[in-house]
Amino acid sequence: MEWLVSIIPQWVSLKIFLPFIPFFVAFDPFGILPVFVSLTSGMSDLERKKVVRQSTLTAFLVGIGFLVAGGSVFDLLGITVSDFKIAGGILLFIIAIVDLIFPERTRTFPKETLGVVPIGIPLIVGPGVLTLLLISAPAYGYGATIFCFILNLLLVWVVFNYSGKVMGVLKEGGTKGIGKIFALLLASFGTMMIRTGITEWIRTILQPSS
Repeated sequence: MEWLVSIIPQWVSLKIFLPFIPFFVAFDPFGILPVFVSLTSGMSDLERKKVVRQSTLTAFLVGIGFLVAGGSVFDLLGITVSDFKIAGGILLFIIAIVDLIFPERTRTFPKETLGVVPIGIPLIVGPGVLTLLLISAPAYGYGATIFCFILNLLLVWVVFNYSGKVMGVLKEGGTKGIGKIFALLLASFGTMMIRTGITEWIRTILQPSS
């Protein structure tokens, strides 16, 4: 029962929600909603719900698999968390800038694989989410990381399932505006990751070896 006593304070504490905002920004459910609506246009409600189930399941499996295997990849390649923070921050910053400069990206994909690619990957779980999974785990803990990852994935599922109603309320202009704001927040978060990564890297170099 000791493990239960030790884990309860972590889950009842608000600290469990610390990774939520970064994941929410990276998932950007309202920003990717117009792309989802465009890709599933012409489908019936049953077909669209099937695509939503396939895409969220794919995103979950890929995210958890990447989180589990990420540490082994780090050890194999000799990569530190600081290195990944710098590289991941640069990647997030570039993604945000591309989203701001090139918001319109129309693509066509086979209907049979639509739920897996491109909606599951990389629309829902893209480089930004994968980067955050590996960075958030050592910073906030695996419990908080997985919890907030699943919580945001459920939010994406709800938004996609009620895409017609959400689009009716926000309209296309509203979703684009929200997408712009999230892109700016993502760029800021990427800059913060670069700054903290460089700071930790410099601190490690300056630290005298024992």
